[in-house]
Amino acid sequence: MLTLILQVKGWGQVDTGSHLLFGATLGGLAMLSPAVSIQPELMYAVLAGTVIGSHAPDFDVFARLKGRAAYIRHHRGITHSLPAPLVWAAVIGIPSAMIFGVMEHVLLVMLWTLAAALFHVILDLFNAYGVQCFRPVSSRWWHLDALCLFDPYLFAAHAACLSMWMFHILPAGPMFAALYGGTVVYIALRLRLRWRVRRRLNRFLGGAVGITLVPSLLGNSWQFTADCGDCYRAGTVKRGLITVDSTVKKLRANQHVPVVKAAMEADGVRAFLGFAEQVHLQVEQKHDGYEVSWKDVRFWRDNQMAFGALVTLDRNMNVLGQHIGWNKRSWESPHV
Repeated sequence: MLTLILQVKGWGQVDTGSHLLFGATLGGLAMLSPAVSIQPELMYAVLAGTVIGSHAPDFDVFARLKGRAAYIRHHRGITHSLPAPLVWAAVIGIPSAMIFGVMEHVLLVMLWTLAAALFHVILDLFNAYGVQCFRPVSSRWWHLDALCLFDPYLFAAHAACLSMWMFHILPAGPMFAALYGGTVVYIALRLRLRWRVRRRLNRFLGGAVGITLVPSLLGNSWQFTADCGDCYRAGTVKRGLITVDSTVKKLRANQHVPVVKAAMEADGVRAFLGFAEQVHLQVEQKHDGYEVSWKDVRFWRDNQMAFGALVTLDRNMNVLGQHIGWNKRSWESPHV
């Protein structure tokens, strides 16, 4: 029922629900600590820290108040960076310990809050959208392309164990230890499967410069895009069968230098190019001006690129308008 409600509100809320669920099960894992298991106040403080800490990196959602460009520029950036989990551990862990009157265990509460924030970043790292998890050392986007944004198997397993904890069916500590052991094994298997699919694609395509994979919701198929030098190729891998659905020729920016340069003055374009990896540029001349679009080839839906930036200009190359973001509903694939 929770998942259905979240799907109605949008796919991003499903992702939020997953992180909150994992935060709750991390609180259950903390029951392995004798101090937590015998002291209710400490258990509540740890649970508050893990639940809030598990969602804390996504507090960058408030960047949406400044517009789509600001959100794309900051989402999964500084709030997911190297120092961020330590900051969340202090900002969330210390008040949690104070509220529940367990300041003598504040380091323990902070440690579990840190674990929750780190687990959030790790899960996002395994998604195709990726994270800037090594800022400020590096601003590069890292993504391992192994998990869907919402993994139904992990969600079901963690929801089942949380339910059993709530109804006192099984002891919390051993049960959640087994759950997280299984979670690690599952993610490792998904990573190995992703490596095998990439290797098969490299052989099939004769060696591509870069390949991005986007797993399906059920994990039994993959969308792929490959940089093949003068073009991008996109398709699917299902049951070992590789299908190339589209080939997109690259358009060099120097073919339309004045128009492209003028369009790049738009703030949304700069934000988009700071994130996108495999970019397809298109310039169309209209009767009253120009239309310039940049699309991230990695994210396809129905043989169309679903994420990009579009700028309209008049004949004098003044920016008239811009659009940046997804050309799909939040619950539709690709789920990133």
